Amino acid sequence: MEKIWLEKSYPPGVPYEIDPDKYASIVDMFHKYTKVYAERSAFINMGAEISYRELAEQATAFAAYLQNDLGLVKGDKFAIMVPNCLQYPIALFGALIAGLTVVNVNPLYTARELEHQLKDSNTKAILIIQNFASILEKVLDKTPVEKVILTSLGDRLGTVKGAVVNGVVKYVKKMVPAFNIANTISFNKALVKGYKSTFVPVELQGEDLAFLQYTGGTTGVSKGAMLTHRNMVANLEQAKAAIKPQLEEGKELVVTALPLYHIFALTANCLTFITLGGTNLLITNPRDMPGFVKELARYPFTAITGVNTLFNGLLNTPGFSDLNFANLKLSLGGGMAVQRPVAEKWESVTNTRLLEGYGLTECAPLVTLCPYNQAHYSGSIGLPASSTDIRIVKEDGSLAGVDEAGEMLVKGPQVMKGYYNRQEATDEILKDGWLATGDVACMDENGFFKIVDRKKDMIIVSGFNVFPNEIEEIVASNEGVLEVAAIGVPHEASGEVVKIFVVRKDPNLTEKDLIAHCRENLTNYKVPKLVEFRDDLPKTNVGKILRRELR
Repeated sequence: MEKIWLEKSYPPGVPYEIDPDKYASIVDMFHKYTKVYAERSAFINMGAEISYRELAEQATAFAAYLQNDLGLVKGDKFAIMVPNCLQYPIALFGALIAGLTVVNVNPLYTARELEHQLKDSNTKAILIIQNFASILEKVLDKTPVEKVILTSLGDRLGTVKGAVVNGVVKYVKKMVPAFNIANTISFNKALVKGYKSTFVPVELQGEDLAFLQYTGGTTGVSKGAMLTHRNMVANLEQAKAAIKPQLEEGKELVVTALPLYHIFALTANCLTFITLGGTNLLITNPRDMPGFVKELARYPFTAITGVNTLFNGLLNTPGFSDLNFANLKLSLGGGMAVQRPVAEKWESVTNTRLLEGYGLTECAPLVTLCPYNQAHYSGSIGLPASSTDIRIVKEDGSLAGVDEAGEMLVKGPQVMKGYYNRQEATDEILKDGWLATGDVACMDENGFFKIVDRKKDMIIVSGFNVFPNEIEEIVASNEGVLEVAAIGVPHEASGEVVKIFVVRKDPNLTEKDLIAHCRENLTNYKVPKLVEFRDDLPKTNVGKILRRELR
């Protein structure tokens, strides 16, 4: 497929290629910028701040603890199971500095999911928030984990505030179920021990594994994507190249509400903004929308990332529209399709464009992004990132032409090494460097790409392909709708019919109203035949609606 996007549409200041070997490793990058921006604030959480200098010092102390007290060596797997709090970046960079492979774990995992990930990854040690230690206790003896480091939400907030936060969490809100795990150590004590130890530098290369980043398991068992230091360096350089013309080094504050254990925020917020000397404002509980808005009111934030449901939630929270958006330059949406009604309302309220991007765990994750100079929401996922090639392949294996739909294949330095210990699964989607995404897409004459839908989510009505994204966007444009998901359900006559699940914004909205609205905007076979109203919709930890659970 010819890279027509380069000559026709690439915005000024964005290079065609990046250098994936600019840094020998993420650690090399980290050491460079923590020196350059030593006095700048690196992370803020619940009013507490940590500078780049302090982050480097504490991460190195944690690395020394991992080496000396736990005896972990280069290549060992270390799991981090905490929400957005200051402990996360300290532990993340400490583990990487020690040469370990980080296994990010969703704190909301069930015991079954946790057991699978720890066993599958062969994790040796874990840092876990006490709130979920009772889950770990249930499966610990079935896993290879040898050491458990415990932390509480307030551990890095200072002596007084930390004690208050921990007391409220444990005794007032009762958010820490009883557990009994032997031979644990607290995160703070581990740091103290680390400061008293000698750290031995570890030599890292681009092909060394930085992360085992587990997919959500939407297509079978959850698999660990092997992301090397080179993969991650490439992707943060690709992300930086795409957004840097809008930003100023040493002057940015990015709102990080998506969890850092998720690949989107890990790369787009944590890693990329470190190279810009930016400050990450960590939001521990973005589901508390009123609290989230209060936190935003305290800071002159310049960038924010999120998924469609997060942006929609903010727009529907009292007080959000009254915030000062004078400093906001960049709003990035990904993880799921950004719906036009949400994007257009975001633009009218904040006076900034909501730029949609596309990525996947296997690509660290960025693949495409709308150009920074785009005037308004376009409905596309934008242009391929620097050094990224894309093919659209039709069912018969031939290359699709302009505006023809087919499966998107991606090639670039950000594409994973493969799935950990799953060669067969790797071979299914990775051939000659090309990653089969499982997404149906098309490219227009200017090189802009658009996701039509996931292949597995496609609804087939009387032989016609119906894409849930299209249905959801039309339904969401009704002012009485807060959230919507569309699926196909079996039908004797047509094979399948469209069913929609709707969370109402207007309690008076009826099934008849929605069907009429759809009939005005969709051809007959696409019009939903079934409507189910719900109080909420099932979502992943980052807010992506789970159609498979609804099916």
